[in-house]
Amino acid sequence: MVGATERIAQEMAALDNATSAIADEFYSAYSTYLTILGQAVRQQLILASYHVCTQGYPEAFLSLPFSQRQQLQQRLRHLAQQVQEEILAQLHVPVKLDDSEVDPVSLELTSGADSQPAAALLTIAPFASTQAPPSLTPTHLAQWREELEYAIAAELKTASHAANHLLQQANILPQTLPEPILEAATRAERSEARAGTPNLLNLLVEADSGTVETDPSEESNGRALMHIVAIYLRLAEIEFADPTVAAARSKIRNLFARLKTLGRGYQAKRHEQSIAEAQAAWRSTWMED
Repeated sequence: MVGATERIAQEMAALDNATSAIADEFYSAYSTYLTILGQAVRQQLILASYHVCTQGYPEAFLSLPFSQRQQLQQRLRHLAQQVQEEILAQLHVPVKLDDSEVDPVSLELTSGADSQPAAALLTIAPFASTQAPPSLTPTHLAQWREELEYAIAAELKTASHAANHLLQQANILPQTLPEPILEAATRAERSEARAGTPNLLNLLVEADSGTVETDPSEESNGRALMHIVAIYLRLAEIEFADPTVAAARSKIRNLFARLKTLGRGYQAKRHEQSIAEAQAAWRSTWMED
């Protein structure tokens, strides 16, 4: 039985090493992905702004003096550059949680991008090195990935709202549009009415109540409606429009599939280890009558 315990310990050490290795791969893959994604977001934010100004509200854009058009474009370029930098700044090295905070075996590996991570599931450290600690578990790494994906989505929403706010300040988007509607534009589902124009929303705003509709073809039923074209950066559309971003994302998906397999093996081996330790503990205290 001692031999079995030693064997399990050796297998656990091998799994720790495999987790450390895949953590390095994840860090490298996300470093490449976020660099390319940031560039794509910068370009597509400017392109979406161009569509709003030249197709959504051409009369409003033409009514601006030359200097104000330049100022708006400069502010949009600055915002796009800032968003690119902020996206890359989300990358941190995955590190081990304090064992008192969470039991990694009790957590299932998550699917990542679409759900908000629970608080304090991962301790974040500055990325001075890409070497993960030997005791990093697959669950820790999955939670790190989930946190990072959530941060990316939050950056896109923040950028969309900031761009819409700049357009409103420049009198492109209506000044009468309440601030909550600009925020709602970043939460609404994308309308299919402008297929082929990515990262834009078509909204119908009920003038009295501020209600947002995402289908411009819906009957007004006597209500006073305001048609709004707004920016809504969506990760799926950004990736679809840029093959290099899509390729980098595909590599991350493949890594996550490997991580889930590793995680199942890790949890099974931890369970086997617990059984062996419990059996040894039973024998150490058992006394014959």
